[in-house]
Amino acid sequence: MTAEPADPHSGDRAGKTSEGGPLFFDPTFALHNGGKMAVQATILVPDKDVLSLAYTPGVAKVCSAIAERPELVHEYTWKSRVVAVVTDGTAVLGLGDIGPEASLPVMEGKAVLLKQFAGVDAVPIALATTDPDEIVETVVRLAPSFGGVILEDISAPRCFAIERGLQERLGIPVFHDDQHGTAVVTLAALRNAARLTGRTLGDLRTVISGAGAAGVAIAKFLLEAGIGDVAVADRKGVVSGDRDDLTPVKRELAGITNRAGITGSLETALAGADVFVGVSGGTVPEAAVASMAEGAFVFAMANPDPEVHPDIARKYAAVVATGRSDHPNQINNVLAFPGIFAGALHVRASRITEGMKIAAAEALAEVVGDDVAADYVVPSPFDERVVPAVAGAVAAAARAEGVARR
Repeated sequence: MTAEPADPHSGDRAGKTSEGGPLFFDPTFALHNGGKMAVQATILVPDKDVLSLAYTPGVAKVCSAIAERPELVHEYTWKSRVVAVVTDGTAVLGLGDIGPEASLPVMEGKAVLLKQFAGVDAVPIALATTDPDEIVETVVRLAPSFGGVILEDISAPRCFAIERGLQERLGIPVFHDDQHGTAVVTLAALRNAARLTGRTLGDLRTVISGAGAAGVAIAKFLLEAGIGDVAVADRKGVVSGDRDDLTPVKRELAGITNRAGITGSLETALAGADVFVGVSGGTVPEAAVASMAEGAFVFAMANPDPEVHPDIARKYAAVVATGRSDHPNQINNVLAFPGIFAGALHVRASRITEGMKIAAAEALAEVVGDDVAADYVVPSPFDERVVPAVAGAVAAAARAEGVARR
């Protein structure tokens, strides 16, 4: 798979309606016109001799060899370097449930980033069902063509069941990026922020705004990494055991988080907290930010409008991060998923473990190194050191944990 370079100002890429007229003359539409990717062959078929090798009769030799030794599929097809990017279009960016067709530009974008940053090919697959069992069954049937599966923009709590069902049935990496990619980059940024201010993860009490896919994953991941304490708040306040309105996912979360036993609102939880992580949207009052501990970190990652405006956050926080590219310290999943899949595919990992994700976060943090500063706790996605560092750490962790197959 390759992304065909496009000049958004060229005439043949101009945004058009289906009738051929201009569509806003918008460079965004111009760039997307015709889609952002195409399939490109890795061989040429210039004559009948090569045709006989690439297709019948020669291809039968390769098919027969794979039938006898299934592991050869990784050597003689694209399986070892291609992933499926799967969605049902129910939680697309900040747009919500907009359906499978409308989700395709995002899935194409994900595939383009995998190719550009890590050399991993990907196929966007938007499914016309929102039933978790149907999604699992569909992906299981497609899986022989792919070396891994990225789940994207699937709403919670369905996304948890879908990922779990696929992990149980497939022997290839399955990774819901909205959960785990966000968690990996958040942990990397948090490690460097703590190092910058002379603290460890164990010194930090964190409050997460949002108990959806990203919020749940970040909470569990930070606990795995050794955070001091973490409380999660949804629209009704802190997720705690005294509430009788919790879903099964939130009940589980209440049982493993909030060691301090905080109840009540998000604002109550923020008083004296060391870290705010926002993955929910909405607005956090300035007074609540001001009530946080001295030297606090504010990671307000909602797009396009952070929960705390960076100008306000900087008045009270030692380190400020957002999900936006026009402010320092962007918590961007593209720092994680290309390298994670490059490393997992390289060793033909059967799954992506917690240890592999922690290794990815540590490697990402180490790219910053001694240059760490308040406005530089995570590297740029365009830093050429990122993917090799993350991929190498993930591959090494896969081998150490016994999930690598080469």
